[in-house]
Amino acid sequence: MSTLRLRPLRLDDEAAYRAANVELAADGFRFGFIGDDEPFAEHVARLERQRRGRDLGDFVEGTWLVADVGGELVGRVSIRHALNEYLAFHGGHIGYAVRPAHRRRGHAREMLRQSLVIARSYGVERVLVTCDDDNIASAAVIESGGGVLERVVPAAESDDGVAFRRYWID
Repeated sequence: MSTLRLRPLRLDDEAAYRAANVELAADGFRFGFIGDDEPFAEHVARLERQRRGRDLGDFVEGTWLVADVGGELVGRVSIRHALNEYLAFHGGHIGYAVRPAHRRRGHAREMLRQSLVIARSYGVERVLVTCDDDNIASAAVIESGGGVLERVVPAAESDDGVAFRRYWID
C-alpha cells in the first residue's frame, strides 16, 4: 500500500485537479477553489503567494496541499495560518476533502494528522476545525484527531443555512 503524503500542487496535476473539482462539486463541495476561467498556472502561483502571505486579497495566509497516494490525487487540504472573521466562525484552520472514489480508506484521518503538524509549524497551537452537522464521517475524523466539540451551530445562525459543528484540537 502506498503512503499518503501532502505536497504542493504542481503544473502537471491540472487534469486530476480539475477532475477532482468536478467530482466534489457534485457533492456540493469545491475541491480546488479554482474558477473555470482561471489559468491553472496562475492558480498554482496564487496558492504559493497565499502560503507566503503575499497578495492575499480576500484570502488569509495559508498552505494549500494535495494528498497524493502513489501518484494519484486523492484529496486536498487547506491549512490557514491565521483566521479572518468568517474563518474564525465557520471555516476554521484546516479544511480537507477526499475524492469520492477514495473515501473510507483512512485518507482523511491521515490528512488531518499531517495538517496538524504543518499548522503547528506555523505557530497555530489551538486548531479550529468545522464540518457540517450531518457529515458524520468528517465528525468522526475530527474526533479521532483529538477534536473536542465546542458546539453545534444551528442552521439559523449559519451564513449558508446549514448547521455545522465547531471542534478545537489542542
